[in-house]
Amino acid sequence: MTTKDTAEIKELLNEREGFHKWWRLMRPHTLTASFVPVFVGTMIAFNEGTINWLLFLAMMIASLLIQAATNMFNEYYDFVRGLDNDQSVGIGGSIVRDGMHPERIRNIALIFYAISIGIGIYICIVSSWWIAIIGLFCMAIGYLYTGGPIPISYTPFGEIFSGVLMGSVIIGITYYIQTSAVTMEMIWISIPVTIFIGCINFANNIRDRDGDKRGGRKTIAVLLGRPNSINLLAFLFIAAFAITIILILIGILPVWSFLTLLSALPAIGVIKGFKGKTQAIDMMPAMKNTGKTNTIYGLLLGISLLISGLL
Repeated sequence: MTTKDTAEIKELLNEREGFHKWWRLMRPHTLTASFVPVFVGTMIAFNEGTINWLLFLAMMIASLLIQAATNMFNEYYDFVRGLDNDQSVGIGGSIVRDGMHPERIRNIALIFYAISIGIGIYICIVSSWWIAIIGLFCMAIGYLYTGGPIPISYTPFGEIFSGVLMGSVIIGITYYIQTSAVTMEMIWISIPVTIFIGCINFANNIRDRDGDKRGGRKTIAVLLGRPNSINLLAFLFIAAFAITIILILIGILPVWSFLTLLSALPAIGVIKGFKGKTQAIDMMPAMKNTGKTNTIYGLLLGISLLISGLL
């Protein structure tokens, strides 16, 4: 590929130099998968009593660091395995377009993990050491998603692992460190968030289907094909909103949670953005709208719980 082609890709993706390439390395559009569960879990706890804001902040920072590190491991191992090149659009482009040394990115990811472990020790001291076991397990899965002999990202289980661990598990941890309990209500509330986070991964795999197939991955998108995958994505969105409505009607969620239905607008944009597209770069808006759907849903869900707790 020529230098001009690389420059054109960087321009189309709005990739700038300086601090922007470091920010891009963390794949910020995916960080909603870290922020939303911590916020929602904390607001569920707030709706049932008071909360420790320092614990909330510690959990938020640790989750963001682990998510960012996972993205960096993804960048590193996909490059090492030859899956990424300077035309790949679903990456930070730090190695193939910005020329950053691969080991440097891997080492930054390890530093992020080390910092999150330090924060995790504080969380355990204040709450429970059981959190350490769960947290280390989540970090291991984050590494094994693209690292290890059989990366999870090469299987049809990537969406399940990312959705459950970043959704229900993180919400559960966040809720537990505030309340020292786990309830069925909390678990039910976590399910739509789990679906939306899994959908971020699924949308990523729909966009990258052709390259993933050439690289030997067996993701759901590769196995089902793009049209069927888009239909499944639409079904998952509908299921998440339907579960939310049911939870409101049976009283597990407050009436204020009807506000979350506003996130259906970007969800519709996701499906429209994927329909008829074959080039990865043309599907980038749909991918970003998937993250936006999760962000808006999670923020409105947390705000609805906050309002209910204040009234």
